[in-house]
Amino acid sequence: MFDYAIKSHDKTVDVVLKGRLDATKAPTLMEEMQNLAGDKVDEIVFQLEDLEYIASAGLRVIIFTKQKIGPKANVIMKNMTPQVKAVMEMTGLDNFVTFA
Repeated sequence: MFDYAIKSHDKTVDVVLKGRLDATKAPTLMEEMQNLAGDKVDEIVFQLEDLEYIASAGLRVIIFTKQKIGPKANVIMKNMTPQVKAVMEMTGLDNFVTFA
């Protein structure tokens, strides 16, 4: 099971992810992130306390998001489970986005 919610306020976008973000669910989230590419966004905050698992396809969505919203925008990973944090650190994503 996977679910997400995206809420925009001012120039910040909150993305709440729940469940398992795998190769079958990542394309749907990728479409949503593509819709943000033209917006003026200063910060995207991924709320990950309920994300149980992230596959490489999910990591690609995060990397794509960072690339498309621009180098000045912050992408923040918040409240990660130990399993998800370990995957992100193993892949070097912690050098690309902010962990909070």
